[in-house]
Amino acid sequence: MLVPKLYTELQSYTRDKFVADATAGVIVGVVALPLAIAFAIASGVTPDKGLWTAVIAGFLISALGGSRVQIGGPTGAFVVIVYGIVQKFGVDGLVVATIMAGMILVVMGVTKMGGMIKFIPQPVITGFTSGIAVIIFSGQIKDLLGLRMESLPADFVGKWIAYASHSSAISTASAGIGACTLLILLVWPRFNTRVPSPFVALIVTTIGASMLHLDVETIGIRFGELSASFPSPHIPHVSFATITMLVAPALTIAMLAAIESLLSAVVADGMIGGRHRSNMELVAQGVANIVTPLFGGIPATGAIARTATSIKNGARTPVAGIVHAITLLLIVLFAAKLAGQIPMATLAGILVMVSYQMSEWRMFRSELHAPKSDVAVLLSTFLLTVFVDLTVAVSVGVVLSAFLFIRRMSEVTGISALSGLLEDDLAGDEDGDRRGSVPAGVEVYEISGPLFFGAVAAFKDTLARVSRKPRVLIIGMGKVPALDSTALHALKDVISRSRGDGTTVLLAEVQTQPLAAIRGSPLLRDIESTDITRSLKATIDFSRTLL
Repeated sequence: MLVPKLYTELQSYTRDKFVADATAGVIVGVVALPLAIAFAIASGVTPDKGLWTAVIAGFLISALGGSRVQIGGPTGAFVVIVYGIVQKFGVDGLVVATIMAGMILVVMGVTKMGGMIKFIPQPVITGFTSGIAVIIFSGQIKDLLGLRMESLPADFVGKWIAYASHSSAISTASAGIGACTLLILLVWPRFNTRVPSPFVALIVTTIGASMLHLDVETIGIRFGELSASFPSPHIPHVSFATITMLVAPALTIAMLAAIESLLSAVVADGMIGGRHRSNMELVAQGVANIVTPLFGGIPATGAIARTATSIKNGARTPVAGIVHAITLLLIVLFAAKLAGQIPMATLAGILVMVSYQMSEWRMFRSELHAPKSDVAVLLSTFLLTVFVDLTVAVSVGVVLSAFLFIRRMSEVTGISALSGLLEDDLAGDEDGDRRGSVPAGVEVYEISGPLFFGAVAAFKDTLARVSRKPRVLIIGMGKVPALDSTALHALKDVISRSRGDGTTVLLAEVQTQPLAAIRGSPLLRDIESTDITRSLKATIDFSRTLL
């Protein structure tokens, strides 16, 4: 149902709900401030782009979304892909890729693909999430330790080689600010859960660095004064060739946005006992990612941590997300200059904690005890994310999962010979009444499991090993729930080859889906005019008339 949750909730909205939503919205807006800035800087863009993303996308996702309490904005999942796009195509390329991703998300929602996201294998999700966490962590060492480096290599190995070569240039002041930030993030929640620890760390370290006149790099020193005016819309100009090259990154952004937003919505449902509208959520994510880039924003999606924070502080409707966006807007408009005093080491410390929380190391460790095929998918996705590229990692992970699933399914499908069974042999066999006795000159094979392209090779090999050419070949399909085009062609080949050997082929107990597939193809013309839905025993009895 493509109806925003806000519309539904406002029909029974009360003053008490507003007070709870407003309180939660202000708190989560404060939490989002340092995260929006940190994610933008880590993505290779200016801090204001992260802030405006949190404001505009946060408002649209809450106003149009299918979740009651989803909080939207920039997240760590996008850092790697956004950084790569900016380095290769510039900010204009990022704008175009994000708009394309938004369009894809809208199409996914309109065509009701919200439920399809659950088919992304867990090892793929865990692998690329953990890989992103490692990359985010590795990208923060420079600012965390205040290393004097002109540029930072883009690749993972190159970063750590550069860190090692500049280890003597650590800034004691920056390292102290970074350590203080991490300490506050770890200790503060033990004493107070109402006031968010990232905000406390930001205030304490910023004031401390200013009062002690520490020689540390700040947002203002690196990026200049942040603009306090609302950005004007800008439509980028890129070539058609560039657009074609941005298709793959756009698909990755869309997939990540869909996965993370719907996972966040599921977590939120569990916390409030609700049920989100997945297709409406995808449409809202799409609209947010179409509009936000026009005002200089970066990709956005539902943020699990901020959504959970909002719920814990009383949020129960989308109004909390709207208040969160308004809170950020007021901060940007009236306190942007103060944000310039925030030390870069503080933001690096916050992102180090984010990367730890994203790593899902407990989940990663538990996945290592899964079947070997799942472990292979997990490690492949993780290693490709860290050492190659996120787009490649996700693509390979999904394709590898699909191939391994096909192999498992092909192993489930079995082809067994029933020929030679006599009435006496069937005593005590629960299928005896169904099979009957098999006369001489008749070969009976029974298939169990779906007959599809992954199992066709075994099917053809089994029938090819028939030592003698029977006068009648019966194929029992009572345990075949599904049949695909490749299997149809294999059946046709078997029938044609058998007819050339003087063998009549009969099908028995064909179920609903295979029957529809056979009747919808030319294969039916190659089968004797018999009832292919009759029981195996009846088909064996009928074969006697053909001998």
